[in-house]
Amino acid sequence: MDGKTLQAGAVACITGIKNPVSLARVVMEQSDHVLLCGHGAEAFANTLGLETAPPDYFITQEKKEEWEKKKAQSEAKKPKRSRAFGTVGAVALDSHGNLAAATSTGGLTNKQFNRVGDTPIIGGGTYARNGSCAVSCTGDGEFIMRAVAAHEVACLIEYKGLSLTEACHLVIFDKLQAIGGEGGLIAVNHLGHVALPYNSPSMYRAHVSNEQEASIAIFEA
Repeated sequence: MDGKTLQAGAVACITGIKNPVSLARVVMEQSDHVLLCGHGAEAFANTLGLETAPPDYFITQEKKEEWEKKKAQSEAKKPKRSRAFGTVGAVALDSHGNLAAATSTGGLTNKQFNRVGDTPIIGGGTYARNGSCAVSCTGDGEFIMRAVAAHEVACLIEYKGLSLTEACHLVIFDKLQAIGGEGGLIAVNHLGHVALPYNSPSMYRAHVSNEQEASIAIFEA
């Protein structure tokens, strides 16, 4: 999502596209739509010549084992909530004061086919608006969508005058947690302030600017 123009692009339920976030960007830049899914999104990618990859490219041993474990639990009717979130998100502020956000994920392990989570939902898992902030979320997608988490952060800043830290903390530890949601977010505002809160056991995160070295963390410091 482009915080300057509020243009946005998203895709869901696609296979074979090597970099789905690249397809989301061309949906934003080269179509009149915001969200494309399934075969239609794949056909659009093919007309633009986006790089594809065979099924094996997307399989890792770790995720395969996780899927097999979840599948066995499901068959035994003993589902166990996963704490392993595979979302990759990025937020940015450029030298002109423009904000942007992007989020990509493989989705919930052993999910119902054609389930769509928060990642491609503008205002749910991804949002950017100049003058307020850019946000990318990770965690329990169904709860993040219900909380409209990314957009909520921007609204708390713009309409209530909260700081970035206050707004993010309120969304993650109050609004999201109150309805049973687990996860976190990364956010940057128009002043370059960064917030990376989470209510899960850990969250892979990092931030960097032209004024300081990169900061990288997994657990609470």
